Amino acid sequence: MEKKQNNRIKILNAAWKLFGEKGYDETTVDEIIEATNTSKGTFYHYFNSKEDLLSLFSYIFDERYEELSVKIDVDMNSYDKLFVLCAECFSTIENDYPLDLVARMYSAHLFSKNQKHLLDKNRTYYKLLRRIITEGQERGHIRDDMAPAEIIKMYTIAERALVYDWCICNGEYSLKEYGCRMMEMYLYKIKAED
Repeated sequence: MEKKQNNRIKILNAAWKLFGEKGYDETTVDEIIEATNTSKGTFYHYFNSKEDLLSLFSYIFDERYEELSVKIDVDMNSYDKLFVLCAECFSTIENDYPLDLVARMYSAHLFSKNQKHLLDKNRTYYKLLRRIITEGQERGHIRDDMAPAEIIKMYTIAERALVYDWCICNGEYSLKEYGCRMMEMYLYKIKAED
């Protein structure tokens, strides 16, 4: 089972690397197969088409969130941890992936008839948010009169909206700088009163 999951992740990582280097349209399934040293059968066992890879962008981010979760200072204010998380997200999107690829990923989710991976509550992203918010409520950093699920919803809506706006504005501003500033204003309401 683990080998199967590793093959899937290997294909996904190679595809996104190629998409970033060559562009989505210019990358072929054969190039993805060659980069992963697998077969067409293996590729089509996990994915129906190249388009399927677009909706799985969230899993690439989950790898970064796993790395980040062990790097964040455990003693840091939980409210501030949320901003470390969004800064990492915005920075990665802005610096590591072409804007048109991010826009395509959002579009793929809009028109997908299958599971929408961005909304998968079992993702590392949602587990990390829940952990930070629950810890923040217990420590008195984040208000406790709202359910963690409600705060998570607030956070994710704001984050996705900022990425979407950056895409439709054709990246005319720094997503990290503007996004973090807006998230701070938006999430101020969840901060516990001193």
